[in-house]
Amino acid sequence: MELKDKLRHVMDFPVKGIDFIDITTVLQDAGTLDECFLRMREEIEKIGDFDLVVGPESRGFIFGVPIAVIMKKGFIPIRKAGKLPHETVIVEYEKEYGKDHFEIHADSIRPGQKVIIVDDLLATGGTTEANVKLIEKLGGVVKGIFVFVELEYLHGRDRLKGYHVSSIVRF
Repeated sequence: MELKDKLRHVMDFPVKGIDFIDITTVLQDAGTLDECFLRMREEIEKIGDFDLVVGPESRGFIFGVPIAVIMKKGFIPIRKAGKLPHETVIVEYEKEYGKDHFEIHADSIRPGQKVIIVDDLLATGGTTEANVKLIEKLGGVVKGIFVFVELEYLHGRDRLKGYHVSSIVRF
């Protein structure tokens, strides 16, 4: 199955000049979604043992929670600022079309815990770099970064040198 062919491109969303990769076409088809998770699991299994899955709001939840269940690991959400009810650690990051903030519960990762980051997309790498910073502020060790789609032409991996990065579909 060619997963790349199952994705929809929406030009100029959310702002002019952005080629938005719409994953809803994958999510609505059970067979395609199953294939996506099978391939992600195969890639994740290559890195060995880890303790937790971390996923950023909001599409990281869509991919991260099922992976956590499949791999029998806990899931830690990274949210936009002001969304978590307990003490948090916060970091600012740049997206391809502006700045934003992410936060994580201060007690969600213990020092030395090995975590993987699971998300839908790697573009410029700003979101993922912010995830890494939050995890490392808490003393966590990033074992790998796993995304469904990578926009290679935006060179997001350049911001993530030294980390294992894996993607299923590349543009």
